[in-house]
Amino acid sequence: MDTSSRLVTAQAAALAGLLWPGRARWRLPRAVVGVAAPATAAGAALAVAGALPHGTRLTPHVAPPRDLSLLQDGVYARSRNPIYAGLLLAGAGWALLRRRPEPVVAWVTLTAVLQLKVRHEERHLEARFGDPYRAYVARTPRFWPLPGRTRTAHA
Repeated sequence: MDTSSRLVTAQAAALAGLLWPGRARWRLPRAVVGVAAPATAAGAALAVAGALPHGTRLTPHVAPPRDLSLLQDGVYARSRNPIYAGLLLAGAGWALLRRRPEPVVAWVTLTAVLQLKVRHEERHLEARFGDPYRAYVARTPRFWPLPGRTRTAHA
């Protein structure tokens, strides 16, 4: 199994781990629920917004499809990886709302897998698009803009 396939499998397993069955193990303060529930919804919306421009070319693998153009507008003007950013945000909210250790561990695993996956994808995109991609990296954060950051290439 190649690296891309291993990363896709690990990502699927981590996402499935967020659905670990069982009863809640702890209580959450209302303030946490008040943040986690909207974060889950906002993350899901961000992931969908990132997926839509791909249409039928959307792939879970790290190599871009041959006919893919470099997406730089819409949500891609704010994040180079809005699908992953959305999955991370939604996954964090969901893991908190589940109130069990297994979904939290799954979210931590998902975070690590997506970090690795992004690095592999970036190499493919740079090889494919060259200078235009490097310019995009220089002005657009990897996942989401952070306050006070002027150069966001590795945010």
